[in-house]
Amino acid sequence: MMMIESSSAPRSILRRPRSAESRVARHFVARVVARASMSSSIGSRALAAAALATSRRFRPAARLARPAALPSASSSPQHARHATVPFSTTGASSSSLLDDPASASAASSSECARLRPGDRGLPIVYHPAYSKPTLPPGHRFPMPVFREIYRRLLRDGVAVPGANIFRPARFPSREELEAAHDPAYVDAFCSGALDERAMRSIGFPWSEALVERTLAEVAGTMLTADLALQCGVAAHVAGGTHHARRARGSGFCILNDLAVTAKRVLDQGRVDRVLIVDLDVHQGDGTASILADDPRAFTLSVHCAENFPRVKETGGDRDVALPAGTGDDAYVAAVNAALRESLEAHDPQLVLYDAGVDVHESDALGGLRVTDEGLIGREATVLDTGVGRGVPIAAAVGGGYDADLDALARRHCILHHVAREIFESKGVA
Repeated sequence: MMMIESSSAPRSILRRPRSAESRVARHFVARVVARASMSSSIGSRALAAAALATSRRFRPAARLARPAALPSASSSPQHARHATVPFSTTGASSSSLLDDPASASAASSSECARLRPGDRGLPIVYHPAYSKPTLPPGHRFPMPVFREIYRRLLRDGVAVPGANIFRPARFPSREELEAAHDPAYVDAFCSGALDERAMRSIGFPWSEALVERTLAEVAGTMLTADLALQCGVAAHVAGGTHHARRARGSGFCILNDLAVTAKRVLDQGRVDRVLIVDLDVHQGDGTASILADDPRAFTLSVHCAENFPRVKETGGDRDVALPAGTGDDAYVAAVNAALRESLEAHDPQLVLYDAGVDVHESDALGGLRVTDEGLIGREATVLDTGVGRGVPIAAAVGGGYDADLDALARRHCILHHVAREIFESKGVA
C-alpha cells in the first residue's frame, strides 16, 4: 500500500522551541505579505491579517515522505456508445495520469525525467476542457471562470508552465465511475439519453463538450489526489461536484468527483480512510449519500442552513449548518472546531477538500457574510491543520457565483495562494 508517512522522530524533536516557532511564523508572514504586494489577486492587507492570525497557531509539520511514482489506474472495457468522449480503456502506467499542457517537449528531456511532482512548487491541476461548453446567455453557472482562474494563477506566478502544472492525460475508466455511480446513469449521460427532467435538475443543456468537461473534471480531481499523496498538498483548478448522487445529477453537478476519487484511492488500497471536508456554502448532499454506507469514508459539511438543497441529506457523518449572515470570526471558528473533531474521530490518511467560495458575502447564491480575509483564514486553517498532522490534502475549488468573473476568479485563487505558502513554508515537498 502506498502511503504518506510522517517522520518517525519523537514528538519532542518535532516541536521547536517557542523562539524558533516565532522565527518561522515571522518568516511565513513576511513571505505572504511580500508576495501579496506583487500579486494582482489578493490584497496585501487581507493576506497580512490572515497570515498573522495563522502564525499565532503555527506549528511546524513533519516532513512528508513521497512515493517515487504514481500508482497505475485500473482499466475497463470501452463501451461502444461512447465514441466521441471515450472512457479510459487501457491500464495507465505510473506516468499516464500526468501531462504538462505547457511543456510537452520539456517533459521528455532528461532533466525533467529526474524531477518529481512537487520539486518545482505546489502541484496545480488544470485541463482546458473545464471551460469548453458554451452555455446560453445569462446562464447562472460561470463556465468561463476556470479558464480565468488558470490565467490569473499564471499571471501571479503561482502556476508556472513546465514546472508545477499538471493535466490529466486520460478520462476515468468505467470501473472508476461505477464505483460511485449507477452504470445506467453514466451511460445515459454520456450518450445524451437523459430525459428533459433529469437535465433540468442538473441545470445544463446536454452537449458533447459537457460530457468531455465532466469526465475531465473527475479525472482532474483523481490526479490531484494522486499528487497530494506524493507531495502532501495539491490544488485543482476545478472540482467539487458534491450534489451529484449515485443515479442522478443536481445543482450543476453531474458526476461526483469527490466520491469517485475517494472510492478509487480506497479500492486501490492506497489509503484506508478518507475525509471529505466540504466547505461550500451548500451542503454536500450527494457526496454524503454516495458514501453513507462506506465506513472507510467520512464526510464533513459546513454550510449555510438556509440554502440549497431545500431537503438536507441526513446520511453524512458530520454536518454543521450555520445561520444565514454568519461572518468571518464565527465561520472560521466553526470550521476549525469541526475539522479538528473530524480529524480526531476518523484519523484520515487523505483529505479531499471542497473549497467553495460561495460562502463569500458577495456571492450570488450564498447567504453567509464571509469576506476575503475570512476566506484566507479558512484556507490557512484547513491546510495548516491537515499538513500539521501529516495528512495529505487534495483541494478542489468548489462553487462560486458572481457575474464579475474577475472578482470570482480572484476569490478562487486565494486557495492556491495560501496552499503555495503552506506548501513552501512547511517543506512538504
